[in-house]
Amino acid sequence: MEELKDIIGGLEQRITVYKSRLQELQKKRDRLDEEVRTIKKYLELAETLYRVELDKAKLANLSNQIINTDKDKPSKPSTPVLVDVTDQSMELLLGKSKYVGMSVPQAAITLLKEAGRPMHAKDIYLKLLEGGVRIRGKTPVTSVAISLKRDKRFRKVAPNTFELVEEKVLQSA
Repeated sequence: MEELKDIIGGLEQRITVYKSRLQELQKKRDRLDEEVRTIKKYLELAETLYRVELDKAKLANLSNQIINTDKDKPSKPSTPVLVDVTDQSMELLLGKSKYVGMSVPQAAITLLKEAGRPMHAKDIYLKLLEGGVRIRGKTPVTSVAISLKRDKRFRKVAPNTFELVEEKVLQSA
């Protein structure tokens, strides 16, 4: 009987040690997961900066070519061409030009057409933000939802989820 108690006591100690080690390893895994997420963010940032610098170099080369070409043709003013190149370069450099200059409903129409499915206001907001639309306010997702609710080109299909009303329906109204 004494021997059985010793075995049980030893097993209880092992279980306690294993549970403790498991908790330590889980904490370590959580720290490593957080580090992986951070490294991924840094990598994404570095890749973005690399693309920006590459685009800047391409733009500088293109601008030099345009300036040199325009010097050979004195009858044409070079300024309009350079302004256009600058606008294009800003779009290239920022990588966020898809919806620039559009209103929220205009950009949402383009987005929903491309998506081909209803989207939640939060997802719409995030895509518009990526595309260069800046929505000021404390609750931009709510601003997007209200903007779409007020526009007859959109239909609410679920809470804060919108789809594009078909153009045929709009034309008959």
